[in-house]
Amino acid sequence: MPDRTLEANGGELGRPFEEVFFQAADGVRLHGWFFPANGGSPRAHQVLLLCHGNAGNISTRLRFYRAWLELGINLFTFDYRGYGLSEGRPSEEGTYRDAQAAAGWLREKGFVPSNIIVMGKSLGGGVASELMLREPLGGLILQSTFTSIPDIGGELYPWLPVRRLHRIKYDTVNRLPKIKAPVLVAHSRADDLIGFHHAERNFKAANEPKEFLEIGGNHVSVIEDGRTEYLKGLEQFFSRHLNHTPK
Repeated sequence: MPDRTLEANGGELGRPFEEVFFQAADGVRLHGWFFPANGGSPRAHQVLLLCHGNAGNISTRLRFYRAWLELGINLFTFDYRGYGLSEGRPSEEGTYRDAQAAAGWLREKGFVPSNIIVMGKSLGGGVASELMLREPLGGLILQSTFTSIPDIGGELYPWLPVRRLHRIKYDTVNRLPKIKAPVLVAHSRADDLIGFHHAERNFKAANEPKEFLEIGGNHVSVIEDGRTEYLKGLEQFFSRHLNHTPK
């Protein structure tokens, strides 16, 4: 469900940011925003790389950016091909290439791989898990995401042969055993789109070190319905598993 129209320009957060254009390996021009950490933050050497969900674009997630930046970390958010100002048309492999290009841009900016933490929200969890196999990075956060597209498709459309015919996979649950980095799985029991059991399966499949964070709200309302505990959980995950020193 890509949206080409930006509802915001990045400046609404009232803090410095950089508008970024960069290229995927196949030449598709992509667009993103980089928000630097607060000055003097002990996490100024770390960056959160967002792989966003299926709907909208980078302009529809400002409330999440504001919350994550309170943790003192840098943030890079980008649009997949076909979303916002990014060129091209969406595809599964295309989203993987786009995430790789975003990680590459961060490396060029000076972030070492161990200090890049990938956040995959909803559909973005499928993108982020593949990125962790192609570009091993410092950590993975799966928020409100599914085990795989055939699994969630079979649940949403039980009268269709989704598992047998679906060409789009985003098979996170079978990638997790291959990922050798700290993993946080965050999900709400009240999620009205992706059942809590997807998170439980993903967590079981992940290697140690791993943590589970039960969040509040529905599929998209954790900031409104549990902001304090949500940020506390992220803070604890960073402190326990991602407290790398600058390099």
